[in-house]
Amino acid sequence: MRIILLGAPGAGKGTQADSIKSKYPIAHISTGDILRANVKAGTALGKDAKAYMDAGKLVPDDVIVGMMESRLAEADCKEGFMLDGFPRTIAQAEALDKMLTAHGIKLDAVVSLEIDDDTVVSRLTSRRVCKQCGEIYNTVLKPTAKEGVCDKCGGEVVQRDDDRESVIRNRLAVFHTQTAPLIEYYTQKGLLIAVDATGGKDAVLRILEKN
Repeated sequence: MRIILLGAPGAGKGTQADSIKSKYPIAHISTGDILRANVKAGTALGKDAKAYMDAGKLVPDDVIVGMMESRLAEADCKEGFMLDGFPRTIAQAEALDKMLTAHGIKLDAVVSLEIDDDTVVSRLTSRRVCKQCGEIYNTVLKPTAKEGVCDKCGGEVVQRDDDRESVIRNRLAVFHTQTAPLIEYYTQKGLLIAVDATGGKDAVLRILEKN
């Protein structure tokens, strides 16, 4: 299985990816996770990307494409993969097409998670993350037992800079102008499957297994 999870920030791409990965042994490739790991480690890529991420802007295509080309060449992608957060622009999609064609690989589906902006803002402003182990919480749906303290490791639980409302609104504007055209791009290729992103954790898995 080789699929793309497409949707606005907070649409639930990571949650749906976890559901699929629990049943199918394929790599879950999240550009956001890779970039944040580089930011935390203070790498050259991380330093370049941080200013864009903090402002809610997309990291430049050449940086992302180079990173993804290296990642897709790793051994765990041989059995399949889910791309979460890539591609985000038509230019990135075209670069991905070239990469896959060069290796004789075809995409099986592009899943578009449909959700309205206000729901995204509500979800993301409520999200909290452990600085130590990365465990994710939600002040409404999954609060910590003790405020600001991770249930799992006891680390500090904080709101990420890119989960503040002003940044989220900007990220959504960027999504609608630069990423939403991918829906038409993949519709024309006959690959797009639209899914209600409020349909529960296993919504995508159920639909994929029917197709």
